[in-house]
Formats: sequence, C-alpha cells, structure tokens
Amino acid sequence: MKQANAKKALLLSLIPGLGQIYNRQKVKGGIFLGITLLFLVYFFSIALFQLQGLVTLGSMRGRDNSLFLLIQGTFHLIFVLAYVVFYGFNLWDAYRTANRWNQGLPVAQTWKEMSQSIYENGFPYLLIIPSYVAMIFAIVFPVLVTILIAFTNYDFKHLPPAKLLEWVGLTNFMNIWQLSTFRSAFGSVLSWTIIWALAASTLQITLGIFTAIISNQPFIKGKRIFGVIFLLPWAVPAFITIMTFSNMFNDSIGAINTQVIPTFAKVLPFLDGVLIPWKTDPFWSKVALILMQGWLGFPYIYVLTLGILQSIPHDLYEAAYIDGANSWQKFTKITFPMILAVAAPTLISQYTFNFNNFSIIYLFNEGGPGSVGGGAGSTDILISWIYRLTTGTAPQYSMAAAVTLIISIIVIGISMIAFKKLHAFDMEEV
Repeated sequence: MKQANAKKALLLSLIPGLGQIYNRQKVKGGIFLGITLLFLVYFFSIALFQLQGLVTLGSMRGRDNSLFLLIQGTFHLIFVLAYVVFYGFNLWDAYRTANRWNQGLPVAQTWKEMSQSIYENGFPYLLIIPSYVAMIFAIVFPVLVTILIAFTNYDFKHLPPAKLLEWVGLTNFMNIWQLSTFRSAFGSVLSWTIIWALAASTLQITLGIFTAIISNQPFIKGKRIFGVIFLLPWAVPAFITIMTFSNMFNDSIGAINTQVIPTFAKVLPFLDGVLIPWKTDPFWSKVALILMQGWLGFPYIYVLTLGILQSIPHDLYEAAYIDGANSWQKFTKITFPMILAVAAPTLISQYTFNFNNFSIIYLFNEGGPGSVGGGAGSTDILISWIYRLTTGTAPQYSMAAAVTLIISIIVIGISMIAFKKLHAFDMEEV
C-alpha cells in the first residue's frame, strides 16, 4: 500500500479538507471543505462587521449602542473561536490519519465506515455535544461579556446609546487599588467575605456532622422524630426563614432581645437587661448572619453525612474496639476520613456557595448597618457589593464586572487548591 506523507497532509490541511482528501477520506474532506466555505461566507457577510463593532464599540452617539455592539460582537466571536478550534482539529486529524496509514491501522474512508467509526468510538461524545453547546451559550457567553465589560468605562456617565463606551484596559482594576474609597471598601468587604464564608460554612458543616453522628448512635430513640426536626430548616423556604430571623433579631421588639435573652438571664444573671444591637451594630449583625447560616445550612450536611455513616461497615468499629480505640480515635481514624472521602467536593462547595450567598446578606439587613465606603455596607460581601454597584443611583457596571472577575479568580483558585489537596476528584481505575 502506498505510504502517506504526514507532513504533506498537514500542509494541505492549511485549506481544510484537502489533507483528508489526500488521505483518501473524500467524504470527510468534502465535509471539512464545506464547513470552511460556509464559515467564510458567514464571516465576511456577518461576523466581520460585528467584530469590527466589538473593536470600535461604535462611532456615532445616539445611533450606535456600544453595549449591543459588545454583546453581538462577543456572540460572533464565540463562533469564530469555535471555527479556530475546528481548524486546529482539521490539521491534527490530517497528520494523525496519514500516520495511521503508514502504520497499517484501519482508516474510515466511506460514509458507512465513518458512521460506524463514530458510533463505535465517538458515540459518548455525540451525546454530550448538546450539553457543551448549551453550556457555551448559557455560561461561557455571559462570562465572556462580563470579562469584556470589565475593560470598558461602562458607568453612569457613559450609558449607551446616549454615550459611547470605550476600552480602558486595566483602569478599573487599578482604580480598585488606587482610589481610596474603593480600596478601603474592597479591603473591608473582601476580609469580611472570607471570614463570613469560613465561619458560616464551618459552623453548618460542624453542626451537620455532629447531629448526624449523634442521631446515628444505636442508643438514640426516636431517630425519625429527630430527623424531621433537623430537616425543618431545610423544608421551610430560606426566604421565609431569613425574613423571620430578621424580625426576631430586631433590636427593640425582636424575640431574641425580648424573650430569649431574658429567659437565659434567669440562669445567667449577667444577661439581665442586656439588649444586643443585632441590626444596628456591624459586629453583632455579622454574628447574627453567621448563626443564621449555620441554622439554614446544617440540614443538608446532616442528610449527606447520615447516608455516609450508614454505609460504613460495622466491622471497622468492632476491629477498632478490639484494638482498644476510644470514641475520639474511632472518629478521627474511621468516621471522619470516610465522610471526607465521599463528601469532600460537597463540603468544599459549601464554602464557595457561601462566598457568593447573596440572599441572606441582602434580606437580613440589606448589607447594613452603616457603610464602609465605595457604596458598600458594613455586612456586604463581594456579591452584594456588586449588586449595589449596579443598582445604585450612580451605577458602576464596569467596576462591578472587575470585582466579579476578582471574585471568580479567588473562588476558582481556592476551590482548585482545596480539591487538589483533598484529592476530591481522584478516580481509581477498576
């Protein structure tokens, strides 16, 4: 059989399809060439104009809407990038197929052979293609628009179509550090966001694991009743629970100050007459938020942990008992490692979720009390600060986008480090 020149196939594939035709894959080459011709027609008739608008963001106020040009240009940019990926695949495919010919390996030539090869080797990929397409337009597209907005001057002084947007490079990111109002606000909000995510998530995880271990003990009676009680915070919509707690923590007429604390004062005299400023003092507002999230979040961890505990073989505990292990040693050597091995990704996700937990922050006290500058309240976390930046009387859309990018980098970075350290997604080959 005639040998194929892999380098020649690669060079011919600079025009997509020709390398495949050289490799005696006329059907595939025709498809690749057809896709390229369609892309060229689309690019020069539609995409090129839209990409020019993305670069210039318009030239005439009142006629050109810079925001629409940015969004439309981003949409078409995704198609162009998709074709670039296809073009790279075309080069790789031609080179690989030529090598397969030289090695005497089977190569699909006819339409029937191609269909059979796709069915046998690529069927799983065909099933996930719709999911990837949906992900591109539901996730990648808005994320890419947000990234691009972060590099513009989109604010209350530049609202399209009355004003045109301009590319400003890293100005927004530099302003976060250089402008005193934003620098102090960003530092305060970021530090509280980290404390909030760590404290609230750790509290709900600790409560969930603790209650699951206690209710799983053989000597506990009425486990179903306890299960129902523990699930109540999860069963009631969080919106209702947060609003209820907001009223309960009211400084003057809330149940915490008027009923709960006086009840404890009968046993602890130093609490007599104490009125804690839950909603008017930043420190106590933060304490209340952490306690509320612990209450709202622990039932999910409880259910998850309970299922894991019931799957742990009792033989492990019996062997530990024979070896003289106490309860703490059983927990640290058997129970907790087993919980962590199964639930590590979920436990880490609790931290990332609370890092962006907007609803409890806003519904409890709208990010108040008081302000730390830059439009941020004393209990605002980064995500609620972004909301303020985009909905206030002087919206700062580009600054909000810049802060969003910083949040994403922080969350993704911490999550990836945690996943790697805990081997959360390691799969053992069977």
